[in-house]
Parts: sequence; C-alpha cells; structure tokens
Amino acid sequence: MSEPDFSTFPLWERGNQFEDFEVDQVFEHHWGRTLTAGDAMLFSSIALRYCPLYVNAEYAKSEGHRDRVVDPMLVLATVIGLSVEDLSEVGGPFLGVNEVEFGAYVYPNDTITCVSEVIDKRESASRPDTGIVTWGTCAKNQSGDVVVKYQRTNFVAKRSRHDGPHQR
Repeated sequence: MSEPDFSTFPLWERGNQFEDFEVDQVFEHHWGRTLTAGDAMLFSSIALRYCPLYVNAEYAKSEGHRDRVVDPMLVLATVIGLSVEDLSEVGGPFLGVNEVEFGAYVYPNDTITCVSEVIDKRESASRPDTGIVTWGTCAKNQSGDVVVKYQRTNFVAKRSRHDGPHQR
C-alpha cells in the first residue's frame, strides 16, 4: 500500500491571526475539560508535587475538603490549553502569564470552562511579521465558581506572514 500524497491536501489554518483580534473582543472557548482523579494523580507524580492535599484523600478530608484537591498548577495549565485554539494556535512565542488568581478549589470530576477577552493589542517593534496580544482569561467550574483568572501575552503571527487566505 502506498503512502498518501500529502501535497494534495489543502492547508487548513486554524486559530486567529493578529488582524483577527480587537480590544474587548470576547472568546467563549468551546472546549470544556473534566479533570479526573487520574489526571490529578499523574500530574502530581510527574511534576513531583506531593502536597498531601493533592495525593491523600483522607488527609484532604481531614482538612475539610470533600476529596483530594486538584493541583492549581494543573488547573492553570489546563485552562491555558483550552484557550490555545482561539488565541494562540497560529503561532508565536509565549511571552508570559501575569496576575494569576486562584479561586475555588477544583476536585476530581469537576468540569472547567473558560472565557477570554482581548485586553491589549499592539504592533511588535522588533518583529514586523507579528503583533503582541494580551488576553484576560477567567475559568469556572460546573457550578459557576471562578477557579482561576489570569492574563496571558503572546506574539501572534500576522496574516501577511502566511501564504493564502485564512480559512476556518
């Protein structure tokens, strides 16, 4: 059986480019993510984050929690991941996360959703083929409680950097 000729497949760009963003624009990220006990334990293990609240159910209950607490860093990483398709999938270096505020605890089987808003957009002085965009993101659990808020900044590719029209 021969390999398919991938050069015959059309390139379908995903995500938004610099020109697609406007200050105050809101993105309701369509993905949600249910964090499982397995996700939480794997993250704690591979990140060497052995806080008893994250790995010991009985300890967490003795401290007033209903179950083990999901490591807030896993929550933050998950929410950033949920926003990538809309905000930064086109590419450009990640410049940082600021003003992170953790809210309600997240427990195994909680489902997280998030919304982002463009809070700043500017040309890059050093990279003419990119701009710089900052978004504010707020994530909530299935009960509507805020679990994390933060600002994230990226270089974002301009449309002129790519051949052909942006397709969705």
